[in-house]
Amino acid sequence: MTDQLQKKTKVWSGRFSEPISEKVQEYTASIHFDKKLALFDIQGSKAHAEMLEKVGILSNKELNKILVGLNQIAQEIKENKFIWKIELEDVHLNIEARLTELIGEPGEKIHTARSRNDQVATDMRLWLRSEIDIIARLIQDLEKSILVQAEQHSNSLMAGLTHLQTAQPITFGHHMMAYHDMFARDYDRLLELRKRVNCLPLGSAALAGTSFKIDREFVADKLGFEKVIDNSLDAVSDRDFILEFLNFSAILMIHISRLSEEIIMWASDNFGYIDIPDEFCTGSSIMPQKKNPDVAELARGKTGRTIGNLVNILVLMKSQPLAYNKDNQEDKEPIFDSVQTVKDTLDIFSAMLRSIKVNKTNLKKPLERSYITATDLADYLVAKQTTFREAHEIVSRIVTFAEKENILLRDIPLKTFEKFSKKIEEDVFEILDCEGAVKIRNHIGGTSPDQVLNAVKKAKLKWQAFLKQ
Repeated sequence: MTDQLQKKTKVWSGRFSEPISEKVQEYTASIHFDKKLALFDIQGSKAHAEMLEKVGILSNKELNKILVGLNQIAQEIKENKFIWKIELEDVHLNIEARLTELIGEPGEKIHTARSRNDQVATDMRLWLRSEIDIIARLIQDLEKSILVQAEQHSNSLMAGLTHLQTAQPITFGHHMMAYHDMFARDYDRLLELRKRVNCLPLGSAALAGTSFKIDREFVADKLGFEKVIDNSLDAVSDRDFILEFLNFSAILMIHISRLSEEIIMWASDNFGYIDIPDEFCTGSSIMPQKKNPDVAELARGKTGRTIGNLVNILVLMKSQPLAYNKDNQEDKEPIFDSVQTVKDTLDIFSAMLRSIKVNKTNLKKPLERSYITATDLADYLVAKQTTFREAHEIVSRIVTFAEKENILLRDIPLKTFEKFSKKIEEDVFEILDCEGAVKIRNHIGGTSPDQVLNAVKKAKLKWQAFLKQ
C-alpha cells in the first residue's frame, strides 16, 4: 500500500505527515473483536441519519440513499460477505467506508455531529441491552427447571448441612428453592441494570457535544432508549454499565458454582443423591467405570473467568481521567467473554437440572444415622418452659449418651429420657421423627412440604404476571 493510499484510508490522517506503521496499525486496531457490534452500529447510524434529515443537515434523497446502503451492508454482514479491513481500524470506519463506496458523497456526511467516542458507547449499550434480554429469558428457564425439581421433591427428606456436617432435616425441594431465590435476585439485579444501560450517549460527539442543532430525544426514541445521558463528558467515558454487568455476571456465576459444587458431590459414589443423564457427562480415557460431571465442573471453573473479567475492567477504569481514552478499547473483549460464558452456562444448566434424577433412598440415609433432630428436642423442652440454654445443655448430654450407646435419639426409651428431664413425655417421639420435624416448620421460609409448594406456586405466579406485562 502506498503512503498516499494509506493516508486516504485514515479519516484522521490529514494531521500527519507520515503513515502509521504496520505494527502500530495491528496493535491499535479493534476490528478483530468489535465487528461483533456491526449490526448495532448500523442500527445507531440509521437513527442518527434520520435525525440529521429531520434537522435539515441531510436531504430526504440523501437519507434514503444512506438507509438503502446501510441495509445492503447489514445483509452483507449477515451473509458473511462483508470484507473487513484492518487498515480501517474498527467496525465504525469499515462500515462508513463501505457505505461511501456504495452511495458516494452522502456516505461521507453520516458522521456529521458525532464522533467514534459517542458512537461506540451507543453501540455497546445497544448490544448489551439486547444480550441482557436474552440472558433474562435464560435465567427464567433455569428458575423453571429448578421449580420442576422443587415441586417434585417437596417432601423428599434430606439432611441439611452446616460446615458440611449433618445439621437438621429439610427437603430436597426446600434446598432447591434456595437456589431459585438466588437466581431470582440475579434476575432482579439484571433488570435494574438494564435501566442504566438503556441510556443514550449519541450526540455527545467527542466529549463536548456538537455545534449542530441536533435532536437527541428523537434518536433516543428511535433506538428505544429510556433517557438521554445529560453530561457529554460522562456519556463518552462512562463504563459503569459494563462494570455493573460484569459484577452481575460474577455474582450469577458464583451462584452457579455453588450449585455446581453440590451437584458434583451429590453425583459422587460417596453421596449417590442424584444421577446426571449421560448426555451431560463424560467418561475417563483410562477408567471405564467413570462418569464425570464435566458440565458442573466446567461451570465451576468458568466462574473464575467472569470474576477475572470484572477485575480486568475495574483496573482498566481505575484513575482514568476524563474523557475518552484509548484504554477503553480494552473494555470489549472481557464483556464479550462474560456475556457468552453466562449465556452458554445458563442454557446448559437449565437442561441438565430439569433432567437430573434424585435417589430418595440415598438422600434419606444420613437422617437414619445421625442425631439430626437434636434441635427439635431442645425446642420441645423450651416449649415445656425450659430455658433454651438449659434445654441445650440437657440435649447435649442426651446426644453424648446416645453416642456412647450407639443408638439414635428416637430409640432411647422414655424412662431413659426422663432421667435427663422430667419434662420429657410420650409425645417427644413425634418430634424425633424427621418427617414430623420437617412438617412442623410450617411458616413462610420454612422447610415443610406445604411451604415448599407455596413457594413454588408464588414463583409461578410471578412468571405469569411477568408474561402478561
